[in-house]
Amino acid sequence: MKAQLRQLGMALALGLLPAAAVQAQVSVGIQIGLPGVNIGVNMPSYPMLVQVPGYPVYYDPQASSNYFFYDGLYWVYTGDNWYASSWYNGPWDLIGRDYVPLYVLRVPVRYYRHPPPYFRGWSEDAPPRWAQHWGHEWEQRRPGWDRWDHRNTPPPAPLPRYQQKYPGDRYPTAVEQQRQIRSEYYRHQPREAVTRQHLQPAAPAPGSRPPVRSEPRSGSVKSQPQQARPRQACKPGTPGCRIEPASRQNNKGRKTPDEERTRP
Repeated sequence: MKAQLRQLGMALALGLLPAAAVQAQVSVGIQIGLPGVNIGVNMPSYPMLVQVPGYPVYYDPQASSNYFFYDGLYWVYTGDNWYASSWYNGPWDLIGRDYVPLYVLRVPVRYYRHPPPYFRGWSEDAPPRWAQHWGHEWEQRRPGWDRWDHRNTPPPAPLPRYQQKYPGDRYPTAVEQQRQIRSEYYRHQPREAVTRQHLQPAAPAPGSRPPVRSEPRSGSVKSQPQQARPRQACKPGTPGCRIEPASRQNNKGRKTPDEERTRP
C-alpha cells in the first residue's frame, strides 16, 4: 500500500512539472519560451502586407496562417500561442499572452486567415473574445484591453521593405546577422516594451569578460597644444619693450602702461 502511494505521489509530481516550468518562465520577463522554435510557418519570400483599416497593424491576405506586422515585429498566432520575429520568416520567439501588444489583440476576427475552431460564432468585425477564451484572471491582468479611443490610434510603423532583398537562399538565419542588417536599413523606434526587449542584443554569457579598451601607446599620443603665456608688462623705454594696444590685452579692464603714465 505504501509503495502504491509513493508511486502515485511521484506520478503527480511529474505531472505538475510542466505547469511549474511554464509558471517559472512567465515570471522571468517579457520574452517567454525558447527562441527559434519551429511553428510551421514558412514564408519563402517577403509577404504582401496590407494595413488593417483603422488599426496600426498589417496582415497578409494571402498567408495560410494568422500573420501580422506591428511596431517593427512580425506576429503569428498558432496553437493558441503568439510568436514574434523581427524578420518575416523567423526564427520565432514564443511571447506570453500577458505581453502581446494590445493593438495586435484588437485586430478583428475577419483578418485571421487561419482562425481556430473556437473563433466560430464570434463577430467578424470585433476582436477575438480573449477574455472569454483565456479566462477571468487574464482579463484582470489586462483590464480594458478591448476599449480604446479610436481617434488617438497611433500611426503604423514603416514596413521593413529592405527584407525584400533576402528571399529563399539569401535569407539570413543567424540572429546576429539579422540584427546587423536591420540596424543598417531600419530606423523605427518601437513604442512597445516587448518590441524593445525583443530587439535588444543578447546578454553576454555568464563569466564572459567585457571588452578591454587598450591604452594608446606613448609614441602615438598627440601632445596637447600649449596655451600661449600672457605677455608680461614692461617699463617704457626698456630695450625690446613693445606696448600692446589696450584691445589686445588679455586682462580686460586693466590699464595700459600709457594710461598709468598719464594718470594725474
